[in-house]
Amino acid sequence: MASRSCGNFFDLASGELPDVPPTTRSLPRVMTIPGILCDGNGSSDVDSDSTSSVSRERKIIVTNMLPLIAQKDNGTGKWRFSWDEDSLYLQMKDGFSPETEVIYVGSLKVEIEANEQEEIAQRLLDEFNCVPTFLPPDIQKKFYYGFCKQQLWPLFHYMLPMCPDHGDRFDRQLWQAYVSANKIFADKVMEIANPEDDFIWIHDYHLMVLPTFLRKRYNRVKLGFFLHSPFPSSEIYRTLPVRDEILKGLLNADLIGFHTFDYARHFLSCCGRMLGLDYESKRGHIGLDYFGRTVYIKILPVGIHMGRLESVLNLRSTCNKVKELQEQFIGKKVILGVDDMDIFKGISLKLLAFEQLLLQHRELQGKLVLVQIVNPARSSGKDVQEIKKETYFAAKRINEVYGCADYVPVILIDRPAPRYEKTAYYAVAECCIVNAVRDGMNLVPYKYVVCRQGSSIMSQVTGTKPESPRTGTLVVSEFIGCSPSLSGAIRVNPWDIDAVAEAMNMAITMSDAEKQLRHEKHYRYVSSHDIAYWARSFMQDLERACKDHYDKRCWGIGLGLGFRVVSLSPSFRKLSVDHIVSSYKRTHRRAIFLDYDGTVVSQASMVKSPSPEVVDMLNALCNDSNNTVFIVSGRGRDSLSEWLAPCENLGLAAEHGYFLRWNKTSEWESLTADLDWKEIVEPIMKHYMEATDGSSMEVKESALVWHHRDADPDFGSCQAKELLDHLENVLANEPAVVQRGQHIVEVKPQGVTKGLVAEKVLSTLASNGEAPDFVMCIGDDRSDEDMFESISNAVSNSSGTAVLEIFACTVGQKPSKAKYYLDDTTDVVRMLRGLASASNPKPRHSAQFKVAFDSVF
Repeated sequence: MASRSCGNFFDLASGELPDVPPTTRSLPRVMTIPGILCDGNGSSDVDSDSTSSVSRERKIIVTNMLPLIAQKDNGTGKWRFSWDEDSLYLQMKDGFSPETEVIYVGSLKVEIEANEQEEIAQRLLDEFNCVPTFLPPDIQKKFYYGFCKQQLWPLFHYMLPMCPDHGDRFDRQLWQAYVSANKIFADKVMEIANPEDDFIWIHDYHLMVLPTFLRKRYNRVKLGFFLHSPFPSSEIYRTLPVRDEILKGLLNADLIGFHTFDYARHFLSCCGRMLGLDYESKRGHIGLDYFGRTVYIKILPVGIHMGRLESVLNLRSTCNKVKELQEQFIGKKVILGVDDMDIFKGISLKLLAFEQLLLQHRELQGKLVLVQIVNPARSSGKDVQEIKKETYFAAKRINEVYGCADYVPVILIDRPAPRYEKTAYYAVAECCIVNAVRDGMNLVPYKYVVCRQGSSIMSQVTGTKPESPRTGTLVVSEFIGCSPSLSGAIRVNPWDIDAVAEAMNMAITMSDAEKQLRHEKHYRYVSSHDIAYWARSFMQDLERACKDHYDKRCWGIGLGLGFRVVSLSPSFRKLSVDHIVSSYKRTHRRAIFLDYDGTVVSQASMVKSPSPEVVDMLNALCNDSNNTVFIVSGRGRDSLSEWLAPCENLGLAAEHGYFLRWNKTSEWESLTADLDWKEIVEPIMKHYMEATDGSSMEVKESALVWHHRDADPDFGSCQAKELLDHLENVLANEPAVVQRGQHIVEVKPQGVTKGLVAEKVLSTLASNGEAPDFVMCIGDDRSDEDMFESISNAVSNSSGTAVLEIFACTVGQKPSKAKYYLDDTTDVVRMLRGLASASNPKPRHSAQFKVAFDSVF
């Protein structure tokens, strides 16, 4: 079904993706041999082998804004462009090898007239390897200032529009502009990309549906995505009306990066709660199975560019400013804050805590100064104006109460401070505080650590010995992305004014030896985990995530923004009804094994008895004298007997084969097993049932099952893992096995498996001289994997007539020992209908098989 969120604006009512007109002139795709450019279709007169041998490795970095500074000459009217040396997207190139060609795709920070765009685009490609997107002004306004800044950014920072005065409500027109902008970005990327070789790295929340457009263009595109903002908890994120479209967009990437585990955990929780996806850790890497593709999760905070910061430290202007500040603050200690002017940076809370510090510790009055550098606001609005007013009012109040002629407690620098000035303040401050109530990363603490380390030139200017110990303390909010990586920092809850005040006091009064140890620990981390390390590590993981792209068969399914790629092993394919019916007709002795729940009856169905159609089809199969048909289930024998009573010739294996009946008139046979362990297990399961709302316990004759399908997904899964560990410990010396299935934990006797049922039925048939030449086994659960393995082994080890046709089929596209799959129970029923139509409805007599089977049991 097409996503409603796409809207008629993009003709998505029919499920098609937005059809934004292409640019008038496509850019050259790739330089393969010096002096020879491939055209927009990637064709060239050069032999493909020689082309690939000399082509450079390429990385395509896609960002909302290009790392460029654009200025227009007022005299000539010509545009001048230069690199933005402070952009992390430019600095990250240091993490790639010198031979790597890096191409940037993004928008300019200025508006270019339409008649200049083609010329500017060519200039930027030739001089900077940059491809501008040139979004139409109306789309740019709605996309960036509308959907990104008014809806995504507040939501990702935990601000909900509870009322009109508290944020903007969801606006579908803004969403449509967001989709349109992402589509234009996709067009530009595909103009210059060689999808088979290039790695494409998309950045931040502005482009979260871009992976869907690129994946649709080329199923095997090598695609990474990194989110630089927080990812909110599922309780917040689920309020977004287009939540599924954005999640599916991200899942079309091969690798998704987050600054912290908290952000990744929230994303994974959303995928589980809203899309029903499970994740697992494989050799230290977290992976989500998404229609046969493994989408990997990367957790690594971005770093800073050490060389860039150290070069600023060595500037004469920086050194002079440091000397000036040392003289200005002689006899005083400086606490530094550097923040943007926005509602999430907690500047006013910081001032309140500083005021509380001066009130509680009067000895610090006249000796302690808070320097707050306020970067210009990135957006305007009533919220920003209110927080600015509150900040000025608090600073004025503190200075009036605690200040005097030669002492200003709070110095507020509310202007664009040059880089050298900020660096100088970092260098002289004894403590740096970042008190944001929510921030994706925040690199201010990293910069502070490097500046406190100083340099040899700085030491000469300030008269300090190069070998003298360096000190520095950090007070950081628990709610910023860099907090987990700064283990020596004093972490605070910014809303707790008293705790923040005490943390600042602790930071400035702790011993120099402790300050030194904390600083050295931070410097080791910051210097070794710089931006080059971050970029290199992410790209290495992206290469690993994409290495098996060509080992699987891929095809796209889904409409609109619900598009995704199904990726399966070449030997794992969908079971064709025509193919299996053809084999069914050619063969003479057939054995058919069917799971029950999730196979012939939907797991989601509240009615667990089979439909009349399923009963008719089972009867048609059972009444064919050439067929032996069994339902092999974990269900109890009473339930199966009741639900399948109309199928007189159907064999039943209940409780995974502990009980077995050849047909309705035969007696139940059972295995002999010690079940004393049930007395140990039952009270434990009852305890977990009472502790986990929505869970239940099923008591079978041979087994006990704890169900958590109706419990909270995260809590239920956590409790299932805990119960599994608990039971494995207490049953270590008991003749029982503990298994985890789909939303269940089951304990059953050792040696009881569905695979054993299949083996014994096939053995019985062979001993009667009627070894099957057609074996079909269908199931959806982990327990059914035993059957898939058993039918292959039994057939290969048999000495009788060779089986010509084996159909092991799992329900759902997932890793399996089966060779085939069907999508769901609807597909299973459709396939059974085809087999039933091809059956010969003769009455069958199974007494001879029961006699032989009794000898086995």
